[in-house]
Amino acid sequence: MKGELTWSALLSVPCGELDGAADGWGRLSGRADAARDRIDQQIIIGLRDTQEGEAADAALDRLRQLARNFQYVYTETGLVRTALNSLAHEVRAHQKSVREALADAAGLQFTVHPDGSVSYPEKAGLIAETPLPGGRTVAGSGFPDLRGPSGALTAPNPHAATAQGIADRIARSVTMAADADVRYARILRDLKAEDGLNVPNAAWTDAAADMASVRAAARAYLNDHIPYQATAAERKEWWAGLPQELRDEYLATYPDIIGNLDGIPALVRDAANRDSLQLLIGKLEGVGGHDAAEKLEALRLIDEQLQAPLKAGDPPMYLLGIGDEGNGRAIVAYGNPDTSRNVATYVPGLNTSLDTKFFTSDVKRARDTAVAAREIDGSSSVIVWLGYDAPQSPDWFHSFEVAGSASATEGGAALDGFMDGMLVANENDNPHLTAIGHSYGSRTVGAASQLEGGISGVDDIVLVGSPGVGVDHASDMSVGADHVFVGAADNDFVTTFPSKTEVAASVVGFLAGGPTGSVIAAKVADPNSDEGWFGRDPASGAFGARRFYTSDGPSFLGFGSVASHSQYFDPDLDSVSADNIALIAAGQSAKIKTKDPR
Repeated sequence: MKGELTWSALLSVPCGELDGAADGWGRLSGRADAARDRIDQQIIIGLRDTQEGEAADAALDRLRQLARNFQYVYTETGLVRTALNSLAHEVRAHQKSVREALADAAGLQFTVHPDGSVSYPEKAGLIAETPLPGGRTVAGSGFPDLRGPSGALTAPNPHAATAQGIADRIARSVTMAADADVRYARILRDLKAEDGLNVPNAAWTDAAADMASVRAAARAYLNDHIPYQATAAERKEWWAGLPQELRDEYLATYPDIIGNLDGIPALVRDAANRDSLQLLIGKLEGVGGHDAAEKLEALRLIDEQLQAPLKAGDPPMYLLGIGDEGNGRAIVAYGNPDTSRNVATYVPGLNTSLDTKFFTSDVKRARDTAVAAREIDGSSSVIVWLGYDAPQSPDWFHSFEVAGSASATEGGAALDGFMDGMLVANENDNPHLTAIGHSYGSRTVGAASQLEGGISGVDDIVLVGSPGVGVDHASDMSVGADHVFVGAADNDFVTTFPSKTEVAASVVGFLAGGPTGSVIAAKVADPNSDEGWFGRDPASGAFGARRFYTSDGPSFLGFGSVASHSQYFDPDLDSVSADNIALIAAGQSAKIKTKDPR
């Protein structure tokens, strides 16, 4: 819009042309997305399967860069589309307001002048026969609440106030439309890409800033309609009811939101999060510090794994959540959780964060379990869920004392929401859902089980390396004691960690009688020794769960060890435990190898 904007010029703005331009950019975005998919899913795979050597490796590197370039084009052109659609949305709203004001003026026989001022006629007096004077003209103010008192007497003709209101409405609409024009012009200028065929890493950092600008401008157009506070079922219904054009806009403009919204189909979340992953990498590349570097390395490892070729027997990988808030977020599935009859979610524990250890340890555990479970039942999916801030502690000795239950309570609520989303999105009539908690993750699962109705959709609960779950009996976990399974290695120091009562008594006993006094005091304080740090030991007979066989694990100088706490899922270090977990995840718990409780 050129020159000073008037109400007549505002009404003449051709919003249909903005819509057409947005559609054109949308088609370009779709073509870039299709080109990226063709490179990833056809050309790279075909080249990798048929060619070897340095030339082939160099070609693959260039193809991956080309695919990343197309992804950048998809993102930026999608943002142009959303900016244009949002501008059209705002302009139409302001045009509607002006038309309504003009209709009100015409109904009252007021005159609206080209500059937006309004003249009103005389009106008969209520007492005297002499009519109240009219014919005056009032000018509008875009924001009348900011207009100071004039000190003049109020006009006696009631038409004056009505005319002022109409003039103010017209002025406000024109002012806001002009502001939108300036805002979107700036946004569109900033979306101009750098010259050249390659997209440098810095461009992804800029893309994250571009997305933030478009989202801020398009809040009323898109963001305000996202069902943030809805149930998973309502979100699923919302997404299913959107036309494809709007879905494409949400995916291009809000990939991080859609990708982490429980109830949205897994394939949609995966596509959104793969795009969000590139934006996060670009964002963190422009941030210094140890925390950003740790998260960046983990994100690159996840990206590399997503691009890796599937080998025979490999379960497909899906990215169901990703983010850099707090200690980091990552939800990785092996096997499609929407189509699988069996869906198991593994919750890691203390000191877990989005770093290289998460990828090499926790993601690997989910993958190993998925491989084994799919050998038992091919319709199985296993997920690693880092959807909360697990407690962080510099050393194991003080770890659970530092941890408390607050993180578990908050994480339990988030876990329940995620499992509700998995249940709602699953395409099977009666899917089998399992929640697996390791270490402090078992405390988080325990907290989720205490919510009204238990953990949404969960049939079985697996607790491994648990320091206690916050309840005293398996029957309190809302799935029935026969559906709570416990793995506790004899040399796992976490499962034999003394209770809070024992620790307090041991300290007093040590001060009174040295090491011997410490041991005696602890035994006197808790002679049954079936208490863990967070309640009764889940492996104890008093807890009432089904304990499955694990190896004893290595010891350290005759005591428990960290190594014994970390090998439950490892098919090489503890194959029986890993097989038992896989059997439960695959819905075959009747076949597990059981062990007597403590």
